[in-house]
Amino acid sequence: MTRSFAPSGDLSSPVVAIACVVAALSFGLLVLELVRSRGRAITGAGGGRGAALGTALTGALAVLCLLAAILRPVAVASRGSLVGPKVVVLVDGSRSMDLPGLAGTRRDSAQLALAELGKRADVRLSRYLFGEGPPLPADGQAGDPGGLAPAPGGSAGAAPGGSAGAAPAPGGSAGAPAPAALVAAPARGRAQRRSDLSAALEALARAADERPSAFVVISDGRLDRPGPEGTAAATRAALEGLDVPVHTVAVATESVRDASVRAVRTAGAAVAHQPLSLRIEIGCSGGLACDAVPVVARELREQGAPTTLATGTAHVEGGVGMVELGVTLDRAGRRILEVAIDAPDGDELPENDVRYVTLDVARDRIRVLHVAGRPTYDVRALRMWLKADASVDVVAFFILRTPGDEVNASSDELALIPFPVDELFSVHLSSFDAVVLQDFDAAPYGLTKHLPALAQYVDKGGGLIMVGGPNAFVQGNYARTRLARVLPVDLDVGRAPPDLGAFVPRITAAGRAAPVLAPLLALIGDEMPEMPGTNVVGDPLPGATVLMTHPTRTTASGAPMPVLSLGEHESGRTIALTLDGSHRLLFSAFASSSAGRAHGAFWDALLGWLMRDPRFEPAAIEPRGGCLAGEETALVLRPLAGQRGEARVTIARLGSGTVVRTLSAPIGEGGEPIELAAGRLEPGGYAATVEIVPAEGAAGDAKGATTRRDFACERGGDEWADPRPDVARLEEIARATGGASVLPAAAGSLPLPAATQVAAERHVAPLLPPWAWTAAAAAALGAHWVVRRRGGLA
Repeated sequence: MTRSFAPSGDLSSPVVAIACVVAALSFGLLVLELVRSRGRAITGAGGGRGAALGTALTGALAVLCLLAAILRPVAVASRGSLVGPKVVVLVDGSRSMDLPGLAGTRRDSAQLALAELGKRADVRLSRYLFGEGPPLPADGQAGDPGGLAPAPGGSAGAAPGGSAGAAPAPGGSAGAPAPAALVAAPARGRAQRRSDLSAALEALARAADERPSAFVVISDGRLDRPGPEGTAAATRAALEGLDVPVHTVAVATESVRDASVRAVRTAGAAVAHQPLSLRIEIGCSGGLACDAVPVVARELREQGAPTTLATGTAHVEGGVGMVELGVTLDRAGRRILEVAIDAPDGDELPENDVRYVTLDVARDRIRVLHVAGRPTYDVRALRMWLKADASVDVVAFFILRTPGDEVNASSDELALIPFPVDELFSVHLSSFDAVVLQDFDAAPYGLTKHLPALAQYVDKGGGLIMVGGPNAFVQGNYARTRLARVLPVDLDVGRAPPDLGAFVPRITAAGRAAPVLAPLLALIGDEMPEMPGTNVVGDPLPGATVLMTHPTRTTASGAPMPVLSLGEHESGRTIALTLDGSHRLLFSAFASSSAGRAHGAFWDALLGWLMRDPRFEPAAIEPRGGCLAGEETALVLRPLAGQRGEARVTIARLGSGTVVRTLSAPIGEGGEPIELAAGRLEPGGYAATVEIVPAEGAAGDAKGATTRRDFACERGGDEWADPRPDVARLEEIARATGGASVLPAAAGSLPLPAATQVAAERHVAPLLPPWAWTAAAAAALGAHWVVRRRGGLA
């Protein structure tokens, strides 16, 4: 219970103010009158000076009594409580908080700061984790003095991927248990990959609930926003006019001894077969002695060790060194580069010695090698289309004279050049994005000895299309060769001659659902034109997708024989088309219904699929927010609308091809994104292969359309690339907003706003009855009149 007094119980503050002003003016006029009367003789008791003093005192008493009679002062008795101001505590939730700090890890130091703030009973603390986007509530369970949830994705005080009390932070000592409060607090997702303080301040400044009276930021200062330049202005802009102090608490002041790959930047876009410059920033901190640091850039492969692209040396001065490496990537599409350093002795944070860079390598033009065994309508139609497409750079060879032809002339007298098989397939093969072997016999022209190199070309990311004809597939001497293993169909079927019977290919369920046939089917529907014959092949190999089959002919297993099959082998793709009648989509009675456009749509889609054109992929898949080793990884699958069935996802490690995860999920026709939990992955590169099995084939072994996405998992990521804390930036944030910057142990002494008393019960009682104030005023006025008269005043 508290007691206080008020000048009036029923008059408003403006009326009280006016009454007080009038009373003051009245007394002022009395004083003025007394001053003017000085010097004149004043008769009466008490003499001149005593009479003036008595007049002034009685006048003041009369004015006060009259003012009290008007206002009627009251006594106020209230019962209530103190309500502290709302103080928002923003705790850095990024992975850099797992690095060593002032008290164990930086996250442990944040817990110490929260414990100190928790001792302040005069404020109301609201705790949030900030990182990417709006902040996340991080209030702990009841009884938790600190109230800080562990780092998203891990237990506080433990390195990513470890358990609380078991795994040490980088650079820390093993076996140091985490505080019990941290272990008990609920997790709020995984560790953040960014430290965006500006986004957190903007979200809280725009919130519709109670505005905070102050902010307290607990961080190491290694922020993405506000940046190191213009920190003060960026902070004030993020507050959006909210005039409150932002106090900061620095959880670390020194860096660990570390050499790291801080950043990898590219000069321009990555284009296949063209040099690309990598600018690599190397940093040394924490007193680690660095001078010349070796740097190497490698490209990850699906099988085998990474391929070294370039090496160099970074000369470090003032803790920073730059090196520029020139690399040339032979294949378009998504490529993963590994940039690593040979750190000097004493490096306490080896997790940031290796960084992975994902490049989407574009093509200036698709470079195609087209080799045909003889001039036919099919060869002519395909060559015309390749030449007409401005995005395709085609190098075409077709055989006009076989070695057995009798020409009755020497080679020097002939206009035809010999087929440069050795030069093409040993020197220039890597410069092509795709190779088309159309009705071509490998034996007579010396290609047989180059088939292993052609198979290796596919393994490294090249594309291969084999088109049927009398000298293709088995008849072309490709069976039981190294190249046969990368084709999507089995060629071990003996010397069965081509089937010359006319037939109409049947489109499979996978073909109707695959985007690669969608442009063709949009023009001609589900019916193909009659074809003049086909090569005989066996069953599809594991991983192949069959889009068209023969209506009557079967394989040894009894399944319909494949006519058009797609396959993936390591990093490359292959297509097997067993017929040589695709020209009937261009010029025939059947083709007239589509004005011959079906032929271009068919080959554009096949070549586009071979080059991993997104238009012809059945789905897109990528890690949500990237991938960090030891953290829970989620893959977001976005299938194309209109597909219905099952998505089967296989995650294999680049380099070894070992399958580490196999996932599946049903998909609907709406194309809604699907999130798949991939678990915790080790550092390195991975290939996620998606197979969309149509609903009518999901119950069996039918192979659906596939797509692939390569990605990499880093141990530290951007948050560990530079482990130096930035205390100066925290101090600048505090100065810009009128706050203070302290260390965790002094967090409880921050100058936070005072508490406000809120009354729950209030009683008002007059000090005297109104008649008493009136009588007192009348008596005081009478006494003043008597004294004035005796003093000689009117």
